[in-house]
Amino acid sequence: MSRIVKLSGLVDVHVHLREPGLEHKEDFSTGTKAAIAGGYTTVLDMPNNPRPVIDLNTLLEKIEIAEGRIYSDLGFHFGGSKSAIQFFKDVETQAFGLKIYMNQTTGPLLIENDQELDEIFSAWSKDKVVMVHAEGETLTKAINLAKKHKNKLHVCHVSLGSEIDQIKKAKKEGMDITCEVSCHHLFLTTEDTKRLGAFVIMTPPLRSKKDVEYIWKNLDVLDMIASDHAPHTLEEKKNSQKPPFGVPGLETSLPLMLNAVNEKRLSLERMVELMSTNPRKLFGLSSSEVGEQTYIEVDLEKEWTIKNEDLFTKAGWSPFDGMKVKGRLKKVILRGRLVYHDEHIFGPFGQVIFPNS
Repeated sequence: MSRIVKLSGLVDVHVHLREPGLEHKEDFSTGTKAAIAGGYTTVLDMPNNPRPVIDLNTLLEKIEIAEGRIYSDLGFHFGGSKSAIQFFKDVETQAFGLKIYMNQTTGPLLIENDQELDEIFSAWSKDKVVMVHAEGETLTKAINLAKKHKNKLHVCHVSLGSEIDQIKKAKKEGMDITCEVSCHHLFLTTEDTKRLGAFVIMTPPLRSKKDVEYIWKNLDVLDMIASDHAPHTLEEKKNSQKPPFGVPGLETSLPLMLNAVNEKRLSLERMVELMSTNPRKLFGLSSSEVGEQTYIEVDLEKEWTIKNEDLFTKAGWSPFDGMKVKGRLKKVILRGRLVYHDEHIFGPFGQVIFPNS
């Protein structure tokens, strides 16, 4: 039995497509194919490449090499650093958000100096979003800086119950603050580390079952689900003495969430808010075509198994390999064009997009 429903095209505001510099892990072509296969018609790429996106020329280079090769629509974030401040005005029309790394992760953009952080928060446009990687106690620092400088603060990959409490409190106080959670922090816990080992080494790390349950109980605090798609090769994960942080997530987020809908953990309407409506609203993405010319169709009754060999990401693996789920993507329409149907992808028909375009 099938039950086909039409939904708005999904938006992922937090992906790492690895190009330029790490194309052996992923590139704009394979990454946006993975996006389409996951029901995402728009994705926004992070700036922590080997040569970080902290100046105008590097951002323009990314835009140029993406054009004509992408299957979903693709936009870009800018990196926060002291040297990047001089370019903030130049990139306002090019970049969707400013990403500030306040805890250790992949890439060279970690900032721990309080004076530098203060200058960066102060200089960024108050009309545009500041996105932070800020875990635990560092989140308090980010919230205080955003309050001081009246920034729009977006907290990436929330993973702790204590972070939920901080964000809830800030919202009640009227602060302009939003947050996201990734599916690996909703469906995996520290207990899965024994089974999956290096394949679930990530930052923030997997948390306790108690933290995961607390996030599910407080879904009303969350504004969106973002994959934090961070692909690495099987070889890098299996055979490195120090395996890199991150897991692929573009192709598994929708089926995991549809399965959760079927399990009555949230409504279909709430899922669409978290994966389409809210990210569009927060990041100023056009919604004029959504539902008319850009949409997806899913079969809510389809039962199937996530398998590594079926993935389009260049990484070719998922921590959810072998998981049985109910609910599957059937079709993706982008600006009136058929770009995905029953596991076949057509294109590339994606466009590089810009704020308020």
